[in-house]
Amino acid sequence: MDKDRKLAGKVALVTGSSRGIGRAIAQRLASAGATVVVTGRSATAPASGKRFGQDQVVPGTLAETVALIEAAGGKALALAADLEDPAQRDSLVGRAADLAGGLDILVNNAGFADYARVEDMALGTFDRTVEHYVRVPFRLAQDAIRHMRKGGAGWIVNVGSITAYPPTRPYLDYAKQGGDVIYASVKAALHRMTQGLAAEMVDANIAVNAVGPSTAIRTPGAEALIPADYPCEDVAYLAETVLAMCHLPAAERTGLVAFSMHFPHALSLPVYSLDGTQQLPPAELPIYSHPATSHDGL
Repeated sequence: MDKDRKLAGKVALVTGSSRGIGRAIAQRLASAGATVVVTGRSATAPASGKRFGQDQVVPGTLAETVALIEAAGGKALALAADLEDPAQRDSLVGRAADLAGGLDILVNNAGFADYARVEDMALGTFDRTVEHYVRVPFRLAQDAIRHMRKGGAGWIVNVGSITAYPPTRPYLDYAKQGGDVIYASVKAALHRMTQGLAAEMVDANIAVNAVGPSTAIRTPGAEALIPADYPCEDVAYLAETVLAMCHLPAAERTGLVAFSMHFPHALSLPVYSLDGTQQLPPAELPIYSHPATSHDGL
């Protein structure tokens, strides 16, 4: 458990937290003292669905996330919600606040990634990608802001992506092969929404930032996209960067699009294990962009 406990007394809601990046963020926020409401489509069943043209079951459940947090001395509550169901999505923030006694932090991590070249992409895949990375963060932020205003402060973190930056010429083979254009486009929109909302909320002391991986993170939902020999980063660097966005007043830290290994390096911030007990060595910054995003959504 983190000795500093920067988030003691705070309540955080982390979407898509049954595995991978979302689970790691929930663990780190809990180790810093927050009561974390973890949410996914099911409390006890792993995610399943069609992805990359194949049926896929991704291991990890909310119950497992809660157990890991509690074993480390933290506090977590599980709340199942299908963010593609408007009724469940639009009631999620209110239910989380009722369950935990308020809401101070919202982390929009849940997502859906099913790559295809633009000429081949099904309209349903396009619509679902936009739904997860634009509509869902928009609606959850709207509801969260109402609770944060009551408390006089708040922190919203959207999980972004380095793929939002455009390919440069001469184009690499990865860019020519394509497949991530729509995913990258909506992540770019999420970055812009983050920065605009930050400006709207700064006078209400609600900080809004985006955090993305600097390179690939080998999570259960991303393994199909990452070559076996590709160098990946420890998810703890991303979780630490999210934590850094969740405790300072908005006037001091808002409107950022930060990346997991670069941000701690630039500010000389120590990075700790997910349970907050061990300081990790400084990261060796990547000199390349990762060939695949690291996301767990189905």
